[in-house]
Amino acid sequence: MKPGFIYILANKNNTTLYIGVTSDLPRRILEHKQKKYKKSFSAMYNLEKLVYWEAFQEIGDAIVREKQLKAGSRQKKLDLINNFNPQWRDLYDEVCAEFTFDNGFP
Repeated sequence: MKPGFIYILANKNNTTLYIGVTSDLPRRILEHKQKKYKKSFSAMYNLEKLVYWEAFQEIGDAIVREKQLKAGSRQKKLDLINNFNPQWRDLYDEVCAEFTFDNGFP
């Protein structure tokens, strides 16, 4: 099976959050930043700052974690982000530097 990732995006002011799952984190975040899907929730609310992510050996585990996070309270999500990334920096460049994929991206 493919590896998987869950991620949390925020807008510039950190007021809106989005949780997603993917098998290719750098590519998926780039799609959010480029607003590939113009009518999507993340595009409409300018959610393009990667503030949290987790890696899994299998995509199925990432999907389970995504559902768990979505079912949790906003405060639990904020606590998770604050512990992982207290300054709420955009982690996209770090993720691109850490992960290289067979398809040549990033």
